[in-house]
Amino acid sequence: MFSKLAQLSTGQLSRALLGGARQPTALLVAAACRGISKSSEVNNSDYMTIRTDNQNQTSARSSCDSKQQIRLKKVSRTLSTLNSSVPEAAAQTAVPKSESREFMAVFPDLVRDLTEYARKFDKNVATKWFVRALQYNVPKGKKNRGLASVLAYRMLAKHEDITPENIRRAQYLGWCIEMLHTMFLLMDDIMDGSTMRRGQECWHKLDDVKMVAINDGIMIDAAIFYVLKKHFGNEPYYPRLLEEFSNMKFITTIGQSLDLQSATLDVTQYTMDIYKSIVFHKTAYYTFYLPVAMAMHMTGYTDPEMFRQAKTILLEIGQFYQAQDDFLDCFGDPAVIGKVGTDIAEGKCSWLAVVAMQRATEEQKQVMKACYGSHDPEKIARVKKLYEQLGLPTTYAIYEEESYNMIKTHIQQISRGLPHELFFKIMEKIYRRDA
Repeated sequence: MFSKLAQLSTGQLSRALLGGARQPTALLVAAACRGISKSSEVNNSDYMTIRTDNQNQTSARSSCDSKQQIRLKKVSRTLSTLNSSVPEAAAQTAVPKSESREFMAVFPDLVRDLTEYARKFDKNVATKWFVRALQYNVPKGKKNRGLASVLAYRMLAKHEDITPENIRRAQYLGWCIEMLHTMFLLMDDIMDGSTMRRGQECWHKLDDVKMVAINDGIMIDAAIFYVLKKHFGNEPYYPRLLEEFSNMKFITTIGQSLDLQSATLDVTQYTMDIYKSIVFHKTAYYTFYLPVAMAMHMTGYTDPEMFRQAKTILLEIGQFYQAQDDFLDCFGDPAVIGKVGTDIAEGKCSWLAVVAMQRATEEQKQVMKACYGSHDPEKIARVKKLYEQLGLPTTYAIYEEESYNMIKTHIQQISRGLPHELFFKIMEKIYRRDA
């Protein structure tokens, strides 16, 4: 069954895995891989419920009472996002630890450059504040985007071009992407009312910061272009770097707008098409495509078809990543993922909400309408319980496995000179991650 699914397109896969209530889960149950958290407090978390058309017309019964349930067999594969230990794949890194240390070693130099730049305009208050904002926000987190840019440069550049000077410039380029990411996070946290980010209090939640964080995000974004000019201003590809960063900002803000506007919709209006549009624009482009595109420009790639192929694969990886992120937001441990999930409270069009709407009975949809988008802890808990009753952890486990296999197939089909290993390394970093 899995081999047949692996031959499907992404859209066909989504329909096969995420079919609505009238095309239920018989195909999935035949080979379902259970990946439920041992810490689950929901009694029926080991069950997937199959509904018939007749059942859809009647009141939903408790999952524990339904005769249509199939108890899913436990197998050796355990879903990483629900596992308390770090899985083997996630324990590995896409780059050596020495590469990560070298990347971090550049950050003080970046801060020094930006401090000197800021002092041209103000020598005291604003500069000190800017430096504090940089140090509090930019170097925290996993830095996957910046490291991906350096990794891509090493894998795409000619051997004779991989010099300490060029590696350092690739690291500066990576830090520019991290600064862009930081700006988006600062704004996103304010709009979502988030309290935790990267294991610490959100910048805007600090008593002496609050809405000043908006200006700090703008400053960090503006500083990117100083760094680009300083290190790449004389390069023939410099205009293309500027164009990519400009495009990424607009595309990502389109995605943010879609995300915010979708939260005003009735949850029953959420569709997979809306969800994919949000993901592609808000996350996939700048998280996965931008780092590789930057390295491609830096190493002399100019063929539009190569950029198109890279974009196709990387956007697929981005969708895979966001589905994981949505799952972690609901079921992840805040101590591990470094933030408290807010998707349910904010009424976000998440992967879980979309699939729930595809599977829910009318009665269950009414529960979602009454509870989704509320900050009431009891209503949030009710939505999570409903997710479990609908078998979403199991559905996600299958989706995760099959999406990974499909993306691997697409990577292997690339035929215009881009190294497959680069994309596999990026997948290796996120597949079965726990944070």
